Amino acid sequence: MDNGKNMKKSSSSSSKISVEQFVSKMNPLIDMEKEAEISASMSSGANRTLDSASKKGSTLLNLKCVDVQSGLMGKTLIELQSNKGDVLPAHKFGTHDVVVMKPNKADLSSPALGQGVVYRLKDSSITIAFDDIPEEGLNSPLRIEKVANEVTYSRMKDTLVQLSKGVQKGPASDLVPVLFGGKSPSVVKKDVSFTPFNKNLDHSQKDAIKKALSSKDIFLLHGPPGTGKTTTVVEIILQEVKRGSKILACAASNIAVDNIVERLVPHKVKLVRVGHPARLLPQVLDSALDAQVLRGDNSSLANDIRKEMKALNSKLLKTKDKNTKREIRKELRILSKEERKRQQLAVTDVIKNSSVVLATLTGSSSRKLDGISFDLVIIDEAAQALEIACWIALLKGSRCILSGDHLQLPPTIQSIEAEKKGLGKTLFERLADLYGDDVMSMLTVQYRMHELIMTWSSKELYNNKIKAHASVAGHTLHELEGVEKSSSSTKPTLLLIDIAGCDMEEKKDEEESTLNEGEAEIAIAHARRLIQSGVRASDIGIITPYSAQVVLLRVLRTKDDKLKELEISTVDGFQGREKEAIIISMVRSNSKKEVGFLSDRRRMNVAVTRARRQCCVICDTETVSSDTFLKGLIEYFEENEKWRWRFPVGTLIDIDDVVPPSSLRKPPPQSLPPSETIDFRNLASNLTPASFSFVFSLSLHPIKPT
Repeated sequence: MDNGKNMKKSSSSSSKISVEQFVSKMNPLIDMEKEAEISASMSSGANRTLDSASKKGSTLLNLKCVDVQSGLMGKTLIELQSNKGDVLPAHKFGTHDVVVMKPNKADLSSPALGQGVVYRLKDSSITIAFDDIPEEGLNSPLRIEKVANEVTYSRMKDTLVQLSKGVQKGPASDLVPVLFGGKSPSVVKKDVSFTPFNKNLDHSQKDAIKKALSSKDIFLLHGPPGTGKTTTVVEIILQEVKRGSKILACAASNIAVDNIVERLVPHKVKLVRVGHPARLLPQVLDSALDAQVLRGDNSSLANDIRKEMKALNSKLLKTKDKNTKREIRKELRILSKEERKRQQLAVTDVIKNSSVVLATLTGSSSRKLDGISFDLVIIDEAAQALEIACWIALLKGSRCILSGDHLQLPPTIQSIEAEKKGLGKTLFERLADLYGDDVMSMLTVQYRMHELIMTWSSKELYNNKIKAHASVAGHTLHELEGVEKSSSSTKPTLLLIDIAGCDMEEKKDEEESTLNEGEAEIAIAHARRLIQSGVRASDIGIITPYSAQVVLLRVLRTKDDKLKELEISTVDGFQGREKEAIIISMVRSNSKKEVGFLSDRRRMNVAVTRARRQCCVICDTETVSSDTFLKGLIEYFEENEKWRWRFPVGTLIDIDDVVPPSSLRKPPPQSLPPSETIDFRNLASNLTPASFSFVFSLSLHPIKPT
């Protein structure tokens, strides 16, 4: 696949593949990925120790229960903190992860108190949703272990079995040959017109919707950063509902599915969100299947039956007559059967009466959807989903629309070998290669970034086709309410802070993840200056590719209450998100000029395009410029930034007292050599990262270049 500049048909062997070849290829790769995930968790066997698991981040030790609540439709929410009451140590837990909870000193092989799902994460606590948990075990020290979600893999395997057996009689019987290149895509011959529900759609969105409505089998919606991809998906859903279509809308992540739900609710569409309540956003819980079932007539009848069963059980405990006991048990069996029947009817009623069913890709394999066919399957975030995961949903429908951007982050894969052998090749990318513009439309107007931030991405990855909408093309930080208009920190749109020659080399943590203390200090210092200038901490994000750098930055954040709302995450954690100001810490600084996975253009594309009004890059330009793509990014910043950071040497006083801006047009004072007033790569190399940051924080001042 190229960079998106020439989207014509390709008949590459990796794009055109038979069902049999696909099944044969994917089976061992799924096994590899499953083993990789298991080995990364506590489930990997007795050769692992609690200490090594804790260092690896797959276990949190010495926790205490600080709160127990009921909620989420019957789930028990347990909040855990460190016994010391401090910030949680570095870990790899994320919301929606499957975990087990055990007594802190229990053996590795000991049974768990319960298995649950991570519901909420804070710096100092983690909240887990359990179906059932014995409260008597919560008063002693606890630990939690991350476990592999084997259900996901079994569902993918089941889907491969379905594909291998053939789907000639299923709802996707005509779709499968098209997606494997055995049959050409087709469209409605007559021109399709529609009246938009959203009156603010741009021309590229309208063109894409028209093409989607015209497709008889497959359509790809290519949505570069900030172009309103989800807005377009929602409009397509509304138009299809108007036509009378029954739709299954999916995505790789829960957050993406919930985002669609939120946008559909105001339109009064009959919809249902299928999924574990702990994995859903609070604002969409009212649309959840469990919530709707509880409101249904059949569910009320089921509740009445359960009350009757409870009374009979109480009677059973009190009676001593054997014949009476026999009769009560017989009646309980009949009632239990009726209760299950009523509960299933309640579920069936909700799904049957919904025009749109929404679930994650793996969630679409729920038994509650067995036997239900859909006119259309829509997959958002398709470029972030494994192809086999897409097939879980696709086998339920006769048409499909895939929405995504293959030039942003790909699926996360743990097994390096499986990735090399093709597990990471997505269906979106494969179909884009196979059919190109015949089945695809690209959105071309973006509504997020200042045009200076956007232009680099548009030029390097999207053939210069992306244009900034007038509402965002020139917006800056100092235009935000409450921000100082004269603040020098908020005026730049592009900002490059170069640490080359400043003795700030990268380091490795215990897990061989890379960090850079100097860059971390500078990133926090710049965030602090923005906040002091009136930018809200919640409007600022720090992005870094390395988990160890994330941990370091979060530790630094805890030292200042004003930074509490400052968001710090990996590139992957920010996909689909945006902030008014983004600070990127590239981390890599070494004599060998190694950049690792920084060279992945998709990763840097995501990092830069999260920024709305200011993008600040902190890096060692000598190291990162060893990569051609990154060198282009650095050169773009150097050519287009209107402000440059200048450092005084050996002083902590304001730079205005040393070098007035006007003096840059004349020979600088004798006390400061010209090279040291123009940039700061010659900043005193004996400064530690902390003192360097102190200089940065107190005396840094942007000056317009000559």
